[in-house]
Amino acid sequence: METDELTQRVIGIIARTQRIPPDRITLDSTFEELRIDSLDGINILFALEEEFDVNIPDEPRGIRNMRQVVAIIERMATEGAITITPTNRS
Repeated sequence: METDELTQRVIGIIARTQRIPPDRITLDSTFEELRIDSLDGINILFALEEEFDVNIPDEPRGIRNMRQVVAIIERMATEGAITITPTNRS
């Protein structure tokens, strides 16, 4: 899966869970800019775990921006911890 496609999937998940228009979210958006607090961050991680069928370890729960979120999922895919397949969901 291309990084751009992965980024769009992650943005879609965050947009849905936080009810933020997807066009307001970029790879450089911080959680602070998007008004995402720590509880929202946990909910986002749960949604990512469900979407990608993965268990994200507690260590990266201190993430603060979109780039970090995408990097975590991408790293897990690279390490073989998860297999990311294209989807038609948005």
